[in-house]
Order: sequence, then structure tokens, then C-alpha cells
Amino acid sequence: MRVVSLAGVLVLAGLAGCKPPPTDNAAARVSLLAPAEGPSAPLPSPDTTRAVWASTGSALRLVYGVPGEPVLLALECLDPAGPEARLKITRHAPADPGASALLALIGNGLIGRFPVDAASLKGQRVWEGEAPALTPEWDALKPEREATVTVPGAGLLKLNPSPLPMALVTACRGVPPLVPPPKPVPMPVVPPTQSTAR
Repeated sequence: MRVVSLAGVLVLAGLAGCKPPPTDNAAARVSLLAPAEGPSAPLPSPDTTRAVWASTGSALRLVYGVPGEPVLLALECLDPAGPEARLKITRHAPADPGASALLALIGNGLIGRFPVDAASLKGQRVWEGEAPALTPEWDALKPEREATVTVPGAGLLKLNPSPLPMALVTACRGVPPLVPPPKPVPMPVVPPTQSTAR
């Protein structure tokens, strides 16, 4: 009896071994049905040796790029100096329709990761996202050192130091100047002494 049951188990195991597990077949079907089109080819990092920050027609918007060439990055304040104050960052680089990613802003010992989506701007798709102005990682834009911005497939964008972006961040936050104006100090009234009273 034991020999028969052992033989039956071996036969069943042999039959089961003839076919791959269902998950393998399902994975093969999915890979065959997947579209051949993938994400766009990655772009090289732009040369920012001559790139500068510049103000625009709006006091609450800055652009970054090489003079006379297309803008590489834009920074804009929305709803300044209020509880809803936020900064919108736009990386002017092609983005696939419907794509989402994290934009990394690195500088001055800080690393900010801001969610961005493919957005349509003047007929082109760019990376765009918003974050509260009070987010500490915006301080990566302080002018003491160079900062960088990366988005998947758009290369590394070096941001040359400038006081303009941090001034925009500070204004958007509604933070008063770091050094308050001096307050007038009243002169103490000294009562006359006996010698001066004579």
C-alpha cells in the first residue's frame, strides 16, 4: 500500500512539474501585451556656466537661465505672506504626459524633495509643483553656495548663487526683516543736583 501511494505522489508531482506555475504564464502575457513605448530618453545636464536669476514682469516670479536662451527654471510665489503662501517651481524640461516625479532641490546642507507633475505650458509639457513657502528645504536656495535641481530624465541643473531666490522665498513667507529697525530710546530725565540748582 505504501509503495502504491508513494508512486501516486511521484506521478502527480511529475505532472505538476510539466507546466510552469500560473504566475509565470501571467507575467509572460503581461510583458507581451505591454506597450513598446517607454519614457522619453534622458536629457543631458544643461551648461549653466553663464546662467543667472532674473526678475520678470511679476514681482513674485523669478526665472533662471542663460541670457538670450530658453528659461531653465522658474520660481513663483502664490498667495504671499498668508497661511496659504506657497512656492511654485517649474523645471522647463520635457515631461511625458501624465508623468509624476520628485524634484530634488539640494544646497546649503539641505535636501528638499517636492512632488512635480507634467504640466502644459505654452504648448509644451514641463515639470511643475508647489509646496508651502514655510517648508524649511526652500532654504537650500540661500546665496552662500550653489544649489542643484534634479528631475528624472532632465539632467542635473546647477543653480548659480544669487540673493534673488531667497529674497523671494522670504517675501513669500511674509517674514519680517532679520534686523528690526531700532526703536527710539527716551533720554532719562536726571534730576538736578544741589550744585547745579544754585
